[in-house]
Amino acid sequence: MNTIRSLDDLFFVSQQTPRILTLFSGGLDSTYVLKELAKQPKAEIICLTVDMGDGVDREDLANIAGFFGAKSIVVDGRASFAKDAVLPAIAANAKYMGMYPISSSLSRPIISRYAVEYAKELDCSAIVHTANQSQNSLRRLNGAIAQLGYTGYYGTPYEFSALTREEKINELKAIGLKKFQARGISGDANLWCREYESGSLENPESFWVPESLFDWTASNKNGSYSNRFSVRFERGVPVAIDDQEMDLVTLIEAVNRKVGSFQIGRYAGLEHLEHGEKVLEVREAPAAHILMDAYRHLETATLDAELLREKISMEQIWVREAIEGRWFGGLKNAAEGFIATTSPLVTGTIEYRLRHGAADVCSIIAQNPKYLTERDVWEKEIAVIRGANRLVDMPAFKPAAMVMA
Repeated sequence: MNTIRSLDDLFFVSQQTPRILTLFSGGLDSTYVLKELAKQPKAEIICLTVDMGDGVDREDLANIAGFFGAKSIVVDGRASFAKDAVLPAIAANAKYMGMYPISSSLSRPIISRYAVEYAKELDCSAIVHTANQSQNSLRRLNGAIAQLGYTGYYGTPYEFSALTREEKINELKAIGLKKFQARGISGDANLWCREYESGSLENPESFWVPESLFDWTASNKNGSYSNRFSVRFERGVPVAIDDQEMDLVTLIEAVNRKVGSFQIGRYAGLEHLEHGEKVLEVREAPAAHILMDAYRHLETATLDAELLREKISMEQIWVREAIEGRWFGGLKNAAEGFIATTSPLVTGTIEYRLRHGAADVCSIIAQNPKYLTERDVWEKEIAVIRGANRLVDMPAFKPAAMVMA
């Protein structure tokens, strides 16, 4: 087996491989892994950080990596994430159980792809990440790395070696790193979504969400934005908001700021772990909320009803495969292929009026639409057409007297 699942596995791998790549966020878990890897000075450690849209502190990352004699590499993955993960997610209306936008299911495969690319380029014989058993990222990262054909060691030592946050903090303090705090709410953020778990969110039966968690939807951010909002799609791609064209990354960032300022796009809900247990997560995703809503309105305006019904069933397959860590698998790719055939038909503009906590659709303008704009006119026109067709299809009319004769 080439899977890393415990601290003993990590120590074994560090003795076997001259160069190891570790996914590094600069947080407690990834820093503790650096401490463990530093016990084997013969192995060269490369710390890879992929910026998915929440920004990174390059200096801090370099300082922590340098403390353990490791090298820090930071990659801007926003454009790749937007094109290869967010766009398909918009087309697939990617919501967990139809409730809230999926997030790490989108980001982990892109991070894994960068990890495999850099591991091959730098001749690293192992890829280490730091997900644990209560995080779905474990199977998503492992699944993506395996599906990408990586042949070295890979995995997380926290799958079988469970340490408390306090234990890790105390060990790092003992060697001079005192920046980490006791366990509280933990989070993950990217261009598409900010999500939180644990701490005061631990118990679904009674949880408290501090207002300070929110950034895009913070209550103090409303003010300068107009309550009118429009988004234009061309062949399934959002290309402009409020009549201003933007590249995809800039557009998503701008939507998060404007729509979020009306406190639109907050979610809370349960998600299942690999063996069926459920955990609570809280999210904010204003761009995801409104872009997927706008896309659905436009495709409803342009797609045949039966095609749309079948597409919705394909969407759930796509979401399921992404959630279960089979991003690069055949079934997900097949579902995505079906969905992609409908995207070129999705062109037009949706306009909203924004208000506190909600966005009201006030205009749907589609290219080649199937909707009616004047029902009375249509009623008269269609009555003439269908009446004429009925006469053509009917057998020749014969008066009753002629029939009796």
